[in-house]
Amino acid sequence: MINRVILIVLDGAGVGEMPDAEKYNDAGANTLGHVFKSMGSDFTCANMEKLGLFKILNLPSDMKDSDILGCYGKSAIASPGKDTVTGHWEMMGLILKEPFPTFPDGFPQDLIKDFESRIGIKTLGHFAASGTEIINRLGDEHVATGFPIIYTSADSVFQIAAHEESFRLERLYEISQIAREMLVGKYCLGRVISRPFIGSNGAYKRTANRKDLAVSPFSDTLLDILKSAKEQTVAVGKIEDIFNFRGITKSIHSRSNEEGMEVILKEILEIAQKKTLIFANLVDFDSLWGHRRDFISYANGLKNFDNYLPRLISAMNEKDLLIITADHGCDPTYKAHTDHTREYVPLMIYGEKAKRNVDIGTRKTLTDVAQTIADIFDLSPLENGQSFKDSIIQ
Repeated sequence: MINRVILIVLDGAGVGEMPDAEKYNDAGANTLGHVFKSMGSDFTCANMEKLGLFKILNLPSDMKDSDILGCYGKSAIASPGKDTVTGHWEMMGLILKEPFPTFPDGFPQDLIKDFESRIGIKTLGHFAASGTEIINRLGDEHVATGFPIIYTSADSVFQIAAHEESFRLERLYEISQIAREMLVGKYCLGRVISRPFIGSNGAYKRTANRKDLAVSPFSDTLLDILKSAKEQTVAVGKIEDIFNFRGITKSIHSRSNEEGMEVILKEILEIAQKKTLIFANLVDFDSLWGHRRDFISYANGLKNFDNYLPRLISAMNEKDLLIITADHGCDPTYKAHTDHTREYVPLMIYGEKAKRNVDIGTRKTLTDVAQTIADIFDLSPLENGQSFKDSIIQ
């Protein structure tokens, strides 16, 4: 009945604190709930409201139940952690037993010395910081010396910032690959991120040429299983990086929400010859607005996505299923820190073959998404997760 699933991840779009949020210093976080509250009662996203978003957030609505076009619910993250890799891997069927290592107090000197020895130059920074702040703080010294800037956050990341012109983008990618190869064992961080920037004299700005290098999944994901079954997996945005290119048959590395949305639309308009998973990440909610604690721009981004939904839905055929979710929270109103927040994530589901106004409840793990897609595509059951196919398909 369904031969194509469009899975869209609104990166960092949480819907309320999980029970263990306090352990992550995230008590009270609610990304989407706080965005709507901060923007006031005049702010709305009517198309996502029709897909059940207001039901998920318990927001007041004048919409009748008969006008709700989608199935809806939310999911806990069963894996420890609150980073991009953890959320996406769980979405594709893997649950981490141990979190990726983090270094909120900065990187150990033995790690830095090893990296400097491998790349043949010294480095700057080595501590946890906001990406925009550290390049303006150390950018002049970096340009003068040629030493790349190394920093981290509360997430499991080894970030390398360098000037696109004076350091060269190719060189930045080269040393990032060296970092990825050396970060194993106790230093096996989830991602190495290249952070190129431009500008001069203390006025620097990051560019869209970011590149993520994730550690490879520890076991087969739904992507691997689909590819082995000779089915199609289309990765949009940074999905290829998160899964280290595994299980992907086609990849389009979009660099913004707007570009990603257009790529999704273009892919949908192509006729699916096989069972196909279009798996897209819209990163701006997280990288541009969540971490920067810019709730107004976050709200505008939600509005842009909401305005895009009618175009997307009108392009879908009767054998398509749309699933909108997230990988973690990144509450732009949260004041305790500027990192990700430990939250439930939304589930909004729509398709001509899907039921209307069905609450699928609170899922225990995001692997339910992978299990459901496997069920829809008649694949063998995955190790983790419980399918909600029968709850959503007519």
